[in-house]
Amino acid sequence: MLFNSIAFIIFLPIVACLYFLIPHRYRTLLLLIASGYFYIVFVPKYIFILLFLITADYFLAQFIEKETGRKRKLLLLASILISIGTLGFFKYFNFFSENVAVLTNFLNWNYSPAILSLILPLGLSFHIFTSLSYVIEVYRGKYKPEKNFLTYALYVSFFPKLVAGPIERPYNLLPQFHEMHDFDYDRITAGLQRILWGFFKKIVIADNLALYVNQIYNQPHEYSGIVLAVATALFAFQLYCDFSGYTDIAIGSAQIFGFKLMENFNLPYFSVSIAEFWRRWHISLSSWLSDYVYYPLVLSSKRIGRIKIYWALFVTFVLIGLWHGANWTFIAFGAVQGIYLIFGQITKNWRQRLAQITGLSQWPRLYRVLQTVITFSLISLGFVFFRANTLSDAYFIATSSLFGLASLIKGPEALMLLFQRMGVDRSIFLPIIAIFIIAEVIDFRRGLFATINSQRIWIRWFIYIVAVLAIMNLGVTFEAPFIYVRF
Repeated sequence: MLFNSIAFIIFLPIVACLYFLIPHRYRTLLLLIASGYFYIVFVPKYIFILLFLITADYFLAQFIEKETGRKRKLLLLASILISIGTLGFFKYFNFFSENVAVLTNFLNWNYSPAILSLILPLGLSFHIFTSLSYVIEVYRGKYKPEKNFLTYALYVSFFPKLVAGPIERPYNLLPQFHEMHDFDYDRITAGLQRILWGFFKKIVIADNLALYVNQIYNQPHEYSGIVLAVATALFAFQLYCDFSGYTDIAIGSAQIFGFKLMENFNLPYFSVSIAEFWRRWHISLSSWLSDYVYYPLVLSSKRIGRIKIYWALFVTFVLIGLWHGANWTFIAFGAVQGIYLIFGQITKNWRQRLAQITGLSQWPRLYRVLQTVITFSLISLGFVFFRANTLSDAYFIATSSLFGLASLIKGPEALMLLFQRMGVDRSIFLPIIAIFIIAEVIDFRRGLFATINSQRIWIRWFIYIVAVLAIMNLGVTFEAPFIYVRF
């Protein structure tokens, strides 16, 4: 079921009440049944794929611990092949087949592509990466395999993070399932605060922005460069509010039960470089690929040079792009991010010298603002490939946006005229954007929830009531799918 659904609003408190009413020894089973129900609501038959992967990796990890040498490596390889093979079949088979057909047609070979009617199981990429990290850590000898099958199954399928992460590591989440979690009013209140903020970001901000972004990106040739530039910036906010909103609901839901999931976002749009952005954005994925792809590539031989580091960076980010979807637009998105990072490393010293020559380094706050604006602009431009329907659309939007940005120097009047052309309802749009930006600034400086909790009780309840009313009255629709659910 979707987080932003009436079903989930009923489901969560029922499961939470049962969790704290029953003895500790039955709680794993309860959460496992609840997680299975949560997943079955989407497409019932795909629960068997999840069960197969859980069972395979559970037993393979047990065997890996007992074996040594070549057998140990073969068992790890078997786990990787099962996981990646399953992911490849459901997510990339048709993409591969279609591209082979394009190549063979170019070579004048007679080939008819095999296209299967497959629906990607929801969350497949997320729970495969979760289980892979477990098996790899067992292989490396850094984590003992979980003996209880039900506990391991819950580690992979725990409903708050099942469909769109965060991608958990065994040493963070698995031990928590053995701990006793008592009812704690303050902890539950904090979880509910996080859930409410997640709902606000998704339903009020992201879904409202989606109205304008979808309209423009689905017919990009109908709009001028300045409209495309603004739509591109709006998509950056939409994507962040949609995905971080999901993560807030996931973390808050887990917190109610006493579990601490890893943070997936850390105010990424305050980053002063692309490298810092990727340390703050989708942290569970970027750190996963860093640990299991980037560093193994860099350390694959004793000789480590700049070219090897650049190559490892590029490969890692192409894989990040491919992880998001079986489309050349996603591959291009990953490649662009890789190029950004490589260029950033090559020009780091040069940019520092330029800041000293121009005197910007003597104005640290101004310099940081400038770096943040440039970083956000580059990231937004890169997100064009993430959102565009085709590579040709992405190229048109990106190039048109660059030329259209020059129109922004005409000032607020031009921006108001632009909103009018886009059909933006300023009475809704401007206040919610202002609230979001203020909240992010507060979070950056003092922490959003710490600031709210330091207020008097009537102020806190006023904030909660306003947020709920905004969700009920300004939300576009309930149950609009989260963007990352399809990955």
